[in-house]
Amino acid sequence: MRMEQMYQDVILDHYKHPHGRGLREPFGAEVHHVNPTCGDEVTLRVAVADGAVADISYDGQGCSISQAATSVLYDQVVGQSVTEALDTVGAFTDMVTSRGEVDGDEDVIGDGIAFAGVAKYPARVKCALLGWMAFKDALGRTDAEVTDATIHLDETTTRSTT
Repeated sequence: MRMEQMYQDVILDHYKHPHGRGLREPFGAEVHHVNPTCGDEVTLRVAVADGAVADISYDGQGCSISQAATSVLYDQVVGQSVTEALDTVGAFTDMVTSRGEVDGDEDVIGDGIAFAGVAKYPARVKCALLGWMAFKDALGRTDAEVTDATIHLDETTTRSTT
């Protein structure tokens, strides 16, 4: 099986069987982000406890890339410390915004590696980043030990409606 086909299968599986989907309580912050380019949207909640990401829950609509990427986000960062989670988000962001120059580290981003090909399609990068940027925004709105220097939101990527 070609690597591209395997990656497409991973994305399709996360789209059809999303992990972490459904808004849950308790949560420390909730955000709603919209990709104005294509209409994808996500409402995402994050719960932080003892310096770690205790839960991410979300609901949204959009293309398979945006929805699958948010499912992968859930798998990768729930249970990580806030610092580790931000490092994971950074690694995913670096890969998908690199225009194919950064391969990505599967040990860090797990199934997120399936989105490596998205980097070659700038119009789809915003789709892949929607849930990940919503997570960073929500994390910044919690009581977690997160400094302003750590949260770098790219306003051209997503727009928060809260």
